[in-house]
Amino acid sequence: MLIAQNNLQFILEVAVIIHVGVLLLFNVVAVPLSLVMFLGTVITIIIAFVFALDAAFLLLPLLSHHEFTHPFGPFAVLFWVTMVASSNLLTEAGIGSASIKKLSLLLFFIIAIAGGIMHRSFLILWLSGWAFGYILMSRSFRRSTKITPKSIASFFLAGAGAFALLEFLSKVLNKSVLSPMLRITRLEENTIPSLSLVLRNTTFWGHVQGSCYWKSACLGGADGYITLPVTMIQNLGLPYHIFYGVLVVKKDYIDYMLPGIFAVAFDAGFFGLIFLLSWVMIVTITGLKVLKRYQEQRLNGSRMYLGREALLIGSLAAFLSQSLIGLFIFNRSFNSSALLTYIIISAMVMAHTVTVKRSIQ
Repeated sequence: MLIAQNNLQFILEVAVIIHVGVLLLFNVVAVPLSLVMFLGTVITIIIAFVFALDAAFLLLPLLSHHEFTHPFGPFAVLFWVTMVASSNLLTEAGIGSASIKKLSLLLFFIIAIAGGIMHRSFLILWLSGWAFGYILMSRSFRRSTKITPKSIASFFLAGAGAFALLEFLSKVLNKSVLSPMLRITRLEENTIPSLSLVLRNTTFWGHVQGSCYWKSACLGGADGYITLPVTMIQNLGLPYHIFYGVLVVKKDYIDYMLPGIFAVAFDAGFFGLIFLLSWVMIVTITGLKVLKRYQEQRLNGSRMYLGREALLIGSLAAFLSQSLIGLFIFNRSFNSSALLTYIIISAMVMAHTVTVKRSIQ
């Protein structure tokens, strides 16, 4: 049937539509390096401003924050890495880009601080996105970017320093919400019961009927633990099991306490987990192969794919970092609005697999 009957069918249908739509868009709209650098820079600045504003709302009294880091965090990685990759491509072509590199460094710290204040998981996402972007650029721009023991040490020191700073700020400002240790304590208290629920009740196609929150109405799979944004489902009037309002805390038992692989296995079964991990491998391998092809074209003197190359590096870095954090550390970085982001970024990688040659230059 064309109309999805449950959450998982809806996710698959939306994923197919987005992948086809992005693929068509990539082959209709030209993607020159100048446009990619301009959009990457402008969007990164906008995201940095939004994150900084949201962090200020969190710290100031009588103001409500919106937690933009989950849906827009991977986009921050995508466009920041794209901006840096674009500047490196200019350097490869012998064009100076010092001002862009200085701006990217400033935006890196603004986003890291503002996003880290909002969510510690975003800080891990941001640093891993930086690392993946660095690795991808080192493969493509041998003269511009090198991985050294010093850069590896800098990565781990930056992560440790950021978490130490957040813990310090939580004590000085008396804001426990900033404390990474509080998050670790919550995990210690709740992870084992949540993990026990998943391991005892997960089946090949979902979970044991009646084991989820909905009890007798439990479907045995697609019960709303992995969904697209709730507002999207409600606005379309779809009659699915969804957790909203006060029910969100019931979903948190899995969504907040476990890595995504356990949430996916519980709601979609071992089959769904195998399917998802296979897709992650397909997207990753495909992206790397296309990136290598772009690099070969550039080294042969062609500048046709420079914009696409920069955008692919950013998209692949964002996809890998969100896959790592969402599936293996923190499910909420992969679920709900973040899942829609994940699908879009996956589509932005796979869109590079088909290129329509233009007859009019």
